[in-house]
Parts: sequence; C-alpha cells; structure tokens
Amino acid sequence: MLAEFGGFLEKIIASTWNMLNSSSPWIIFSFLVAGLLHEFLKPEKIQKTAIGSGKISGVFWTTISGMFIPICSCGTIPLGISMYYSGAYLGPTLAFMTSTPMINPIALLLAYGLLGKEIATIYLITGFVAPMVIGMIANKFAGNELHIGLRNKKIKQTILENDEDGEEDAVSSEPLIQLEFEEPGFWDKIKSGMRWSFTELSVTICKYTVSGMLIAGLIFNVVPQSFIQDYLGQPGFVSLLGITVIAALMYVCAVGHIPFIAALVASGAAPGVAITFLMAGAGTNIPELLTISRMIGKRAMIMYFTMVVIISNVVGYLTNRLLMPGFTPVLDYNQTQHTISYANKMIIGFPDWAQHISSVILICYAIVAVQIYQRKDYKIRQRYR
Repeated sequence: MLAEFGGFLEKIIASTWNMLNSSSPWIIFSFLVAGLLHEFLKPEKIQKTAIGSGKISGVFWTTISGMFIPICSCGTIPLGISMYYSGAYLGPTLAFMTSTPMINPIALLLAYGLLGKEIATIYLITGFVAPMVIGMIANKFAGNELHIGLRNKKIKQTILENDEDGEEDAVSSEPLIQLEFEEPGFWDKIKSGMRWSFTELSVTICKYTVSGMLIAGLIFNVVPQSFIQDYLGQPGFVSLLGITVIAALMYVCAVGHIPFIAALVASGAAPGVAITFLMAGAGTNIPELLTISRMIGKRAMIMYFTMVVIISNVVGYLTNRLLMPGFTPVLDYNQTQHTISYANKMIIGFPDWAQHISSVILICYAIVAVQIYQRKDYKIRQRYR
C-alpha cells in the first residue's frame, strides 16, 4: 500500500516536472519582457492609450497582438499581470491573456494541415472572437478590479478597516506590487525593471504557477490521457461541457496538443469535441486561474473561466452542427508530414539543460514565496496574541 502511494506521488512529481520544463523557459523570458514593460510603459502613458481605458479598441489591439505571440498560457501570466499593474484595464488584460495561448501562427498552420481547412477556419475565427468577447464583458461587469487604481483603493480601505494602527504590512497576506514613478536613465530603467520582475513579480507568480502545476499533475494522473482519449473517441457519449471543464483544468499547449487532437478526430471523435478541447485547454489552466484570482481578483477569475467554458462549449456545438454529418478527417500522410516539418522550423525550442535550470529557478522562487508568507503569518500571530 505504501509502495503504491509512493509510486503515485512519483508519477505526480514527474508529470509536474514535465509540465514545468515545457513552460518554464517561456516564463523566464516573460519575466524579462514584463520587467521592460513595467519600466517603459508607465501608468500615465498607458492611461493615455486605448488599453488604459474601457474602449473596445484597447481590447481589439491586445487581442491582435496576442494572436501573433507563440507563448503558452503560463508564459502569458507575467506579461498580462505586468500590463495590468502598469495601468491596462481588465478587459485588454484578459483579452491578451486569452488570445496569446489560444492561437498563434504556428498553431494555426498545424491546425490547417492536421485538422483541415474547415476546423482551422473556425479555430481562427474563435481565436479572435473569444478574447474580444471576454475583454468586453470584463470591462462591462468588473468592479474594483477593473483598474489597478480602483483595486489599490479598495485594498487600502480594507487595510484601514482591519488595522486601527494603520500598519499595512502586518495585515496584508499578499505582497503588493509597488509601482515606481521616477524617471531614471535608460540603463537604470532596465536594471529597475529587472529588479522588480525578478524579485517581486516572479516570487508572487511562481507561488501560484508551481502550486497550480502540482494540481495539474495530480489531475493528469487521476484522469489519465488514455481515459480522455477513449472518452473523446466516443462522440455519441461525449458531453461537450464536461470536456470543456476537463480541458480548462488541464495544462494544454495549442501547438503541442494539435497532433493529439488530430489523432482523435481521425479515430472518430466529433470535430466539435476536438476544437472545444483545444480552445478551452489552451485558453486557460490552473496556474493562470490561481494567479488571476490572487493578483487581480476572484470576480475577474470567475468571469474569465466562465466565459472560456461557455464560448468553447458553444463553438464545439456549432462546429458539430456545421460539419456533421459528412465530416471527413484529414488523413493525407504526405501533407501532414510536410505541415509538421514546416511548423517545426518556426518553433523556438530550448535545450534540455535550459528547461531544467528554468524549472529549478521557478521552484526556488515558489519556496521563497512560501517562506515570506510564513514570516508574515508569524508576525501577525505574534502581534495579536
């Protein structure tokens, strides 16, 4: 019994490590970009643009820009959070965090070659429409999390209500990211941005990313890929809503899972089920949901997750109505091999040693975050004894 439990834990750790390796280099790269955005896109500049307002144009431009960046959903977390804390409204932020992992030129090319032009066209349209809808709904129905200024005002009010002495650091359970408004030189800005990104932002985000990966590793082993493949391969018994929720909770990379989805379609899965799994899985995952909930707000996370589930479900249903019956999977071996070969030339790969080092760095940041939380919790308990 103990040996079986140990083997189960080993599988969870192995799955978590594999997921970390696939995303950690991009997360480290995103920290670099986020640091630059934090310093060179100041709040006063952001607020003068469309993404610093509730305008639809802000949602549109972040959606378009995200569609051309081939980064997974975990890699978009530092970029999206940096945009939000630099003054971007919630709508453009969530639109960017949806479109970036959901669709990109490489994934679209693979979808065209492996899934066919019909599914690829639906994939392209949905990859644009879904982030736009999510962004507009977020701007319309968000509360204090609509803008970082409103969020910080609410946090300060909560602190004052809970702390009669006004000692903020004793009550706050989460490290707040402080914005700096100095105007240093060019290289000083770069140093300051890197310092902020790799000391404050990284520690906070890695806590949720690594813990979310552990949860995803648990789900991966409790609900193995073989079960999902069998479930998807029986379109008569498939629940689109169930597949949407499962895919959203798993760690799915659009580029990496398109060959898997193409194999399911070729084996008899309904095209709507396949595209639902792709859209929901690539659009979000547990680390991203945890980060949005803690660093932006629970309401923002609920809106985001709910809309991803609804849109993916509706798209899958409409895809089945449009393409079935009579849908023929793409089975041209030569075309498939040519597409994969061409896509591989566009994919930026990282050597194994870089993946392992990046994963260790993320785990170290997560450990530091836990230690910071424990110290703060200890101070609070000591103070109120």
